[in-house]
Amino acid sequence: TFPEMFRFNAIVMGLGQRPWMGEVLAAFEAIVSNVANAPRLQQECDVLAIKVSKFPVPPDLSEFKAVMLTSLRALVPKAWGSEHEVAWVWLWDNVARILAAQLGKPARFHKALVDMFQAFDEKRLAKLRRGIFATFFASAPVGENHFNQSTTRLHFIIGKILSLTESIYKKPGEVVTLLGALGLRHVGYGVPSETFAPFVSAAVEAARRSAPNQEAADAFRWSLDLIARILMRVVSEGSTIVMRAINANSAKLLRKAVAYAPRRERSQWVLSVAVGSESISPLMWAIEQGSLEAADA
Repeated sequence: TFPEMFRFNAIVMGLGQRPWMGEVLAAFEAIVSNVANAPRLQQECDVLAIKVSKFPVPPDLSEFKAVMLTSLRALVPKAWGSEHEVAWVWLWDNVARILAAQLGKPARFHKALVDMFQAFDEKRLAKLRRGIFATFFASAPVGENHFNQSTTRLHFIIGKILSLTESIYKKPGEVVTLLGALGLRHVGYGVPSETFAPFVSAAVEAARRSAPNQEAADAFRWSLDLIARILMRVVSEGSTIVMRAINANSAKLLRKAVAYAPRRERSQWVLSVAVGSESISPLMWAIEQGSLEAADA
């Protein structure tokens, strides 16, 4: 396989002691699969930049390129030609350019964000929470339909969001997995992805007014924007026609949705919706949320 060949060639080329290469290799399949999807490629590179920035020695991205090309040539020696060489060089040069623009930021941003939150007392945090929701509801009134909880609950939600903006710098892999599960719950609740952008704008504006310096404000904006982009992708990929029918609690729409599926896949369409490593069962969700008309269909 490519990962096995890559590890072998890295050792042969004297680059086996480059732990950051393991992080790039783990993300490589997702990067290659989404090379034509610029927003997703940027997202993958942003998460990868956080992981790679944790190593004390800055990575030399040209080293990965050399091992990558050597491994690919070895795997398909007869088929490999100049067009393959140009294509893979182009891919990695684009990835390296995106990564190079972000490397160094995560470590600085993490420190700035931790310092800001540690300096906040409960009074300042409460003011920040109120400012976020006041600005959000003013710019996107539809958001009130999805945040119709008590003030205590709203403050709890904001507290979790603020915690995620700091945690993604510390444990990016865990947070991305958590966001996958959270995004699928948003699909179940029928939260439109159009509400994410105004919420991020409101939160960034409130944080800008409270931040002690521009670095802290930039750190908050960068991590919250990344979190929102991950959630929006999960919501977009998970909002299947079956889930939309269940959210509408319509047996007619559900039967129509399932009719589009190949016969041997119809049961799977109503039993599982998967995005990445996370999944949700439309049938179980319909039962749990009381969409009994759709569940009975």
